[in-house]
Amino acid sequence: MEQVSKSYEENQAGKVGLLERFFKLSAHNTTVKTEIMAGLTTFVTMSYIMFLNPIIMSKTGMPFDGLFLATCLGAAIATILMGLYANWPVGLAPGMGLNAFFTFSVVGAMGYSWQIALGAVFLSGVIFVLMSVTRLREWMLDSIPMSLRLAMTAGVGLFLGFIGLRFTGIVVANPDNVVALADLTHFGFGKFGPEAPALGFLSFLLIAILSYRKVFGAVLIGIAATTFIAFAMTWVLPTDFFVIAEEAKAWAPASGFVNYTGLLAVPEFSALEPILWKADIAGAFEVALIPVIVTFLFVNIFDTAGTLMGVAERANLQDKNGKIEGLSKSLKADSISSVIGTGFGCPPVTSYVESAAGVAAGGRTGLTAVTIGLLFAVGMFFLPLAQMLPGFAVDGALIYVAMLMMSSLKGLDWNDLTEYAPAVCTTVMMAFTFSIANGIAFGFITYTVLKVGAGKSSQISAGVWALTALFIAKFMFLN
Repeated sequence: MEQVSKSYEENQAGKVGLLERFFKLSAHNTTVKTEIMAGLTTFVTMSYIMFLNPIIMSKTGMPFDGLFLATCLGAAIATILMGLYANWPVGLAPGMGLNAFFTFSVVGAMGYSWQIALGAVFLSGVIFVLMSVTRLREWMLDSIPMSLRLAMTAGVGLFLGFIGLRFTGIVVANPDNVVALADLTHFGFGKFGPEAPALGFLSFLLIAILSYRKVFGAVLIGIAATTFIAFAMTWVLPTDFFVIAEEAKAWAPASGFVNYTGLLAVPEFSALEPILWKADIAGAFEVALIPVIVTFLFVNIFDTAGTLMGVAERANLQDKNGKIEGLSKSLKADSISSVIGTGFGCPPVTSYVESAAGVAAGGRTGLTAVTIGLLFAVGMFFLPLAQMLPGFAVDGALIYVAMLMMSSLKGLDWNDLTEYAPAVCTTVMMAFTFSIANGIAFGFITYTVLKVGAGKSSQISAGVWALTALFIAKFMFLN
């Protein structure tokens, strides 16, 4: 017995020693236990993407079950790659905002198939990889003014917020004012799925309050609490209480909002077949899709750069000269992940700012990322849970994420009209035109015209001049 115990201890010591050598734990002043707990913390804070991404992307006609597995697999592979290659404590998953742009702008408004949209994602990912291995990345980051970069994040947030309000049923179409406030007492089924404006707003409020109080897993708790309330309503209220719109009668269940079908199931990878390696790359080689590819690229690059630099600062990954250790590798891992994710049917896979939660919990190395990736892999077993969650409960999280992204506007120089006006224009036009690409285009054109008009044309970089010309050409010849 003593010999067996000794062998077990030696085996465990060997594993710890291997992890120590590979991830350089001591050099980063951390331990295996701390890294694993940090990974768990980040996973819990960003795991909402497992439920939100399939709900959004399935509006394109892609199968929900396949998208759920694709989200988990794409996040798992990308995050493990980040951990093993770059040794950074960062989680990656399909990007919020980019998935909405994919669904509602490229496929919905522009009318392209989801296969061609995936082809555009693939091309933007390849360009990102090329930029990551050359000096083009630095040129891009240096040439685009900070005000427009901040505006892109905020604009995507406002875009997401509008979608969340629309999906929960809080905002409805209005023939006189385009949009209007819905009947908050309405409970039923509509074009976009189950509708319960009051419960959707409650989900957002719960998540916001719990997050403010720094409750672990605030997003998941808010979604779970709202789902439980909807489940209780299903049992307590009569079935005729739930109003079913004409366009929803073919699919809406008569039993209420939530049908319990279990929590766990063995993944059926055959569900991936309809979307696996289905990107139409040749179809994406179209002039009209250039702004789409540029949009995917811009949002991905600036979101990734901002996230990675923020995580590096919090994790003390900078040397005494201010150089960020492993930044180049982390950017390469992120860009390669976008290309890999396309194969599974994912929108651009990107680094998540929620990684800061794991860093705050002590995560300093790639072991944190590997832990996150393995947990996403385990997440594939929770498909029945994902199928059970009502859309409005998850959309409350969408509104919450939107509010977080909008906070980037606080970094603007509000004393310089030529800086904040283009940023505000970018932000509002993304939501009001229901297109991230149009918002970016209006922002660049406004920035250039205001700078020239104010006699500050020397502040306009060559990159901004070129992109302004591109966007003007878009409105003249491609609309």
